[in-house]
Amino acid sequence: MMKIYVVSGLGADFKVLEKLQFPEHHKVVFIEWLVPYQNETFSGYVQRMVEKVDDSEPFYLLGYSFGGIMVQEINKLKPADKVVILGSIRSDKEKSRLIKVGQYTGIPRMLPLRFFNDKTTNAYAVVRKLFDPKNPRLLQYFRVRDPYYLKWSIEKISEWKFEGTPGVIQIMGDRDIVFPIKNSKPDFIVKGGTHLFPATKFKEVSGILKGVFV
Repeated sequence: MMKIYVVSGLGADFKVLEKLQFPEHHKVVFIEWLVPYQNETFSGYVQRMVEKVDDSEPFYLLGYSFGGIMVQEINKLKPADKVVILGSIRSDKEKSRLIKVGQYTGIPRMLPLRFFNDKTTNAYAVVRKLFDPKNPRLLQYFRVRDPYYLKWSIEKISEWKFEGTPGVIQIMGDRDIVFPIKNSKPDFIVKGGTHLFPATKFKEVSGILKGVFV
């Protein structure tokens, strides 16, 4: 038996991943997001997240969306036997045009904290429903709403620079607008999958994971 450490997406709790089925001979351990300290560096934050991983024995890492970025950072400090990312990117070269605009302009850093409130996150969910019409309960996934955490996380995503680590297994949906598939060369493509494909296409994703986490 090996542990599979799992990190979910930005602002999302683990409901978005709850329908996924993993091989029964492994133990799944969910790593909760921490609220960043005031002016905390990304490297400092990763150091705190990595403390939750026991590397005294072999383990796997799985990350969804921003969690995919996080598990790759964790892997640099505590290497895993396998790293799998869902709806995420393997390097900063795969960022969407919108994220790159944020990186070059510094707009996320300039946005006031009051911008990241419940009204904003509700509006975000309404927009996302246009792309996930079959998932009317979208807000149930978006549970972590601390304004400082949201602002800090969006800043770090736009600023993230990473060359990529060989061997990281990438699973993407072909209708993902957050991390468009055209910018990547994923190992597995989920047909008709939006950014919420782990929830909407869970049977297909579960089959892929069972083949990866043998």
